[in-house]
Amino acid sequence: MNKGFPKIAIASENSVIVYFSERPCAKTSSLIANTSKQLNNNLSNKLIDLVPSYHSLLVIYNASTIDHLTIEKEIHTIVSNASDKELANGKSIELPVYYSLESGPDLRRLAKHTKLTIDEVISIHHQTEYTVYAMGFAPGFAYLGETDSRIAMPRLCTPRTMVPKGAVAIADRQTAIYPSQSPGGWNLIGLCPTTMFDPNQHPSTLVEVGDKVSFKAINRDEFIQLGEKYQLSSIER
Repeated sequence: MNKGFPKIAIASENSVIVYFSERPCAKTSSLIANTSKQLNNNLSNKLIDLVPSYHSLLVIYNASTIDHLTIEKEIHTIVSNASDKELANGKSIELPVYYSLESGPDLRRLAKHTKLTIDEVISIHHQTEYTVYAMGFAPGFAYLGETDSRIAMPRLCTPRTMVPKGAVAIADRQTAIYPSQSPGGWNLIGLCPTTMFDPNQHPSTLVEVGDKVSFKAINRDEFIQLGEKYQLSSIER
């Protein structure tokens, strides 16, 4: 753990926010995931919600059953006792991606910006293992880091009004999969046919903070066989 962390601050009359480091990293994400799990195990009936972010965790509790001092003590105990085995407990998942100019309309522009070929951009993207740093924007939207600096690309100046479900995208040093159709300003490089969010399942999200994600390149036929043909004609260019 970084020196001086965790830092705990009162966020409201029944919540505290815990900072685990100055900036996100794989170890910080694992610590957040482990702390959330242990708090749920130890204090589940006294908690209202846990909201993980890049390098912090918002803990909302029932003030009629527990106070912030007890919460702080529990958090410090969990963090100080966290073993390497516990921090490695996040699951690993490999997701298929159809990379192409058809499914990734920003590939050509990204390649030009980075002075790489399109094939090099694709190769660098799917040869990297990513950590789920945070969940947000939309249910099931996982912020994955860090993208190789060679393919980092700023967000679009003007966001698209519609990005299809499953769009794989890059923004700066992060990558993500859009879990549902929505507006978006990230650079689209491919499509993933795997469902990232299903409210009828438990858990409803495929990944959580601290998990590891890697990508496997698939071809057009494989993508269509997985039932996502409709998306290819729905991308806003």
